[in-house]
Amino acid sequence: MSTTSIRPTQFTTSADGTELAYEVTGSGPALVLVDGALCHRAMGPARGLAKELAGSFTVYAYDRRGRGESGAGASPYAIQHEVEDLAAVIQAAGGSAHVFGASSGGALGLEAARDGVAMERLAVYEAPFIVDDTHAANDPYLPERVRVMVEEGRRGEAVKTFMRTVGVPAPVVALMRFMPAWRQLTAVAHTLPHDLSIVIEHEQGEPLPVGYYEGVAPETLVLAGGRSPEYMRNAQAAIADAVPRARLETLAGQTHMIKAKVVAPSLSRFLLG
Repeated sequence: MSTTSIRPTQFTTSADGTELAYEVTGSGPALVLVDGALCHRAMGPARGLAKELAGSFTVYAYDRRGRGESGAGASPYAIQHEVEDLAAVIQAAGGSAHVFGASSGGALGLEAARDGVAMERLAVYEAPFIVDDTHAANDPYLPERVRVMVEEGRRGEAVKTFMRTVGVPAPVVALMRFMPAWRQLTAVAHTLPHDLSIVIEHEQGEPLPVGYYEGVAPETLVLAGGRSPEYMRNAQAAIADAVPRARLETLAGQTHMIKAKVVAPSLSRFLLG
């Protein structure tokens, strides 16, 4: 079997009984990928990254709860359950793994590390925090507002609200509504309040709380895009300062959208170094 061949979907069970779907690519040290908002194995950067990294790592890409082939959740949503989900996938990977999280997936990876989930090294790509006055704070009630939209069947409005919040221009959002991917996005709109709840506390234009990440044990790489907005780059610098064994790397010419061929070499150097 080629190292780039994706093996059949497998399943593991989280602490609350939620079934999680994952796939494995490559060979080498285990690496678990944690997607951000609206992404899962079939939609997002995971498979592109797995393809680039398969020559050096056994890559585990999983569908976060409520997405793809994973269960909706056997318990009411809580961030702790997503931490337990990641721990379950690491256990399925043999009990020890590197972790790479993108956007809110990076924030989730940091929360798992704070909670003591065992991981070898941790890499984070642009956890979407707002920690200074270079960007307006996000509405602290945004997760609840989006949840109500979904419950009322206004999934398109929920996705639009999220897109505009993260800076997607209105004309682009208007065009997206006529593209095939829009149906895929609205299909997972119910998970947007989950991602927002993970990050909203750190989107208030205030510095990270003193000592918040002091319990993060793994050596950590924090990645920022050189073309990302100032507030995003500043937030990554703040995370790198707050995590005990972290370093910041800025990828020239990159934005919040992950390009696997650019990100993968930085990950490999860090994780194998």
